[in-house]
Amino acid sequence: MKKVEPYLIFDGQCEEAVALYKQVLGAEVLFSMRFKDSPEPSPPGMLPPGFENKIMHLHMKIGANSVMATDGGGCSGERKGFHGFSLTVSLDDTAEAERVFAGLSADGTVNMPLTETFFARAFGTLTDKFGVGWMIMVEKPMAS
Repeated sequence: MKKVEPYLIFDGQCEEAVALYKQVLGAEVLFSMRFKDSPEPSPPGMLPPGFENKIMHLHMKIGANSVMATDGGGCSGERKGFHGFSLTVSLDDTAEAERVFAGLSADGTVNMPLTETFFARAFGTLTDKFGVGWMIMVEKPMAS
């Protein structure tokens, strides 16, 4: 296996979510394609009206990591299969962790406030306003 990369599936809010990730996490969009720009058009009736302007595929870098995203997950109106995951952001500095946590949790839900734990100088979990789960952490040095 070469690598595993997360693929975020939004239902029409991909651009807005990526704008937040750019602002808060410094995400860099490497590639983006709208449904209307696909070399193979969607079959008739597959996309809701207006969805041709939504993101078909997006590839971004967050730090050294690749993350992909789409608006296409909810096109059929039915969600099937696995629905849960979180993305973990590991940082070196507590102040930076507080900034990232505050930015991602704005208009979202704090599941566990950012606090010191036995394994981290700071750790907290949240669900952003798009429904994506995040774990923010500043690890403690390992005891030898």
